Amino acid sequence: MSRIDYFRDPNAPAANSVVPSVTAIVVNEEGNLLLIHKTDNGLWALPGGGHDAGESVTQTVAREVDEETGITVVVEDIVGLYTDPQHVMAYDDGEVRQQFSICFHARPVGGSLRTSSESKEVRWFSPADLDKLEIHPSMRLRITHGLDRTRSRPYIG
Repeated sequence: MSRIDYFRDPNAPAANSVVPSVTAIVVNEEGNLLLIHKTDNGLWALPGGGHDAGESVTQTVAREVDEETGITVVVEDIVGLYTDPQHVMAYDDGEVRQQFSICFHARPVGGSLRTSSESKEVRWFSPADLDKLEIHPSMRLRITHGLDRTRSRPYIG
């Protein structure tokens, strides 16, 4: 399924759904950030996805990171809550989803890199190399917040 992200675009379609989702800032011992090259929009992003009934939000983080990257993680804390109503994602099936994402810090504890149906490439990146990648502004905000370990409180916005 393909999607188009609209970010503060006055021509964006109106949202018709909200799905709670998660993303994860996963940094390895070398200080590199785990990113996926998404199949649905062609952008680089943090691993993550929708929350399923019957699981805790930390289970969602662990499941999504493992499904998309092959890396096993342990959730450490919250980076922030991202609910900007001016960021919607239009899918080719007619769903137009308003952003609702909780971003977490997660520590890698095992696994090995692999792709999935949602990730055509999975890599560890030095934070110094992130400017070379095509990353959506909303995802970039989460990355900036997640890599800034001087923040004392989660972002709420």
